[in-house]
Amino acid sequence: MPPHCVIDALWAPPPYWVPMRALSVITLLAAFVFPSGYASASPPINISADELQMLRTRAAQGNALAQNNLGLLYDLGDGVPQDYAVARQWYEQAAAQNHAAAQFNLGLLYANGHGVPQDYAMAREWYEKAAAQGRANALYTLGEMYAHGQGVPQDFAKARQWYEKAAAQGSADARGWFEKAAAQGNTNAQFYLGSLYEKGDGVPRNYAEATKWYEKAAALGDADAQFSLGLRYAQGYSVTQDYAKARQWYEKAAAQGYAGAQYKLGQLYQFVLGVPQNYAEATKWYEKAAAQGDADAQFSLGLMYAIGDGVPQDDVRAYMWWSLAVAHSTDNKQKSTATQRDGALTRRMTPAQVAEAQRLAQQCEAQGLKGC
Repeated sequence: MPPHCVIDALWAPPPYWVPMRALSVITLLAAFVFPSGYASASPPINISADELQMLRTRAAQGNALAQNNLGLLYDLGDGVPQDYAVARQWYEQAAAQNHAAAQFNLGLLYANGHGVPQDYAMAREWYEKAAAQGRANALYTLGEMYAHGQGVPQDFAKARQWYEKAAAQGSADARGWFEKAAAQGNTNAQFYLGSLYEKGDGVPRNYAEATKWYEKAAALGDADAQFSLGLRYAQGYSVTQDYAKARQWYEKAAAQGYAGAQYKLGQLYQFVLGVPQNYAEATKWYEKAAAQGDADAQFSLGLMYAIGDGVPQDDVRAYMWWSLAVAHSTDNKQKSTATQRDGALTRRMTPAQVAEAQRLAQQCEAQGLKGC
């Protein structure tokens, strides 16, 4: 049988029919699901009597794909009398085997109150099980629940998190939400759309389109977008390299406390990138970023104290900053480099100096990296 087209869903994606190689069945069954129930159905599956018998046999033998597909037939009343209770039984057997499509379909039954009392908490529980396996429609539906406050407190931040995960899995529905929100001036959505186009997640990679959305978000004060634009201009990444523009965007993000932008400003002043060399200014920005736990800035401060660039040469403080960089870095290469530099310093430091550096590092951590 030829595959049927999948129709976009407005509230939640359709129940999933999963193809079985032994049967010439369709790929995905499309049926819109709204809070009030099914709004429309796809063309019928038209499964033959022989195929239905084979499906029943396989389901009875414990095949999770067959159990899910048989449940779907009862769910929609396609080729068999519609019976949500029987559908639930088959879905549950497949879901118990960690079958993601069956878990999602169970969520739909509970969300719509089909054969069970309507229960959004149970629906969310099953959606989350499917989402944990990367099922894009479950990720998107969880976003919808939080966006509309359906069975959960309305929470657009959580909705965005689920939409982001769905979009990263290629969900056109999730991407559509971002596009609509972005067009209405939502800076979170604008920034995320930019990142989708930059990475090619669910859309063809398009750096010009990414820059366009970053610029829209940055103009409205989004620090992530401002930092991203700063990086693009500093590196000449899909734009003409321009350190002056990079500095402008870094400064806007840094003024909002964005640690990465503060660190990058420090680099501009330390390495004469579009600005006169100014170690004092570099140190100022590194210190701001380091106080927020930025390991790159902490490492750079250690280097400045070790050499005496813009600050009095001080092995104790160099050791302290490199120790903090090791503690806060997630980059194994950077950890190794900082550890090696600490080791080199200890060869010219007295035991008392090493002990003092370690004490200062512990004190700095205890103070939340403030006033170090």
